[in-house]
Amino acid sequence: MRLLLVEDDVSLSSFVEKGLREAGHHVDVTDNGKHALALCLTEQFDVAIVDRMLPGLDGLSLVKAMRAAQVGTAVLFLTSLGGVDDRVEGLEAGGDDYLTKPFAFSELLARVSALSRRASLTSTETKPELAVADLVLNLFEHRATRQGQALDLQPKEFRILELFMRHPGRVITRTMLLEHVWDIHFDPQTSVVETHISRLRNKLEKPFGDSVIQTVRGAGYKLELRPNEDK
Repeated sequence: MRLLLVEDDVSLSSFVEKGLREAGHHVDVTDNGKHALALCLTEQFDVAIVDRMLPGLDGLSLVKAMRAAQVGTAVLFLTSLGGVDDRVEGLEAGGDDYLTKPFAFSELLARVSALSRRASLTSTETKPELAVADLVLNLFEHRATRQGQALDLQPKEFRILELFMRHPGRVITRTMLLEHVWDIHFDPQTSVVETHISRLRNKLEKPFGDSVIQTVRGAGYKLELRPNEDK
């Protein structure tokens, strides 16, 4: 699953992120409500885990804004505000579940899984696969194929390809890749993006003799497959 963790307590955020990743989930993390809203409006998550007291935009306002924008991502409030009125307020704001701190990580994991199952059963837009021309990415099985041939992608390469396939034809900047794939919000002054793009190109293009990831000079990269390349 792809999860969004919105938590400004650094130690708690690190603990939860580590546990979720160890459970096999992709986790995007932010400590700011406004940044979280921007992510929810542009990216697709299975579940968002949201603290209520956040800088930029508080958790209740964040979830209300998500629902107003027709964002249907399941929301689990994870907060120290545990009174009855607090829980009612959270659920009425658009939250799907509510867990108070302190908590057992096993319970958090179970609740996240339950929310995901519920969303899968009720959503008509659940798409375990992304497909662009002859490229197919199975998000549940973490499997990529082109022209039916399996691609041996490393986790970061898979995340890069997923980002491209969610926005085919759109320029993806280096900053966007750093934020969404590495969760880095500054320029690390390294060639990590270029190195991974090069490796991904070798796997996507070399065996098939064409060019799939285009470099847009001064802007970034974009995934582009022409219709006559469909197999």
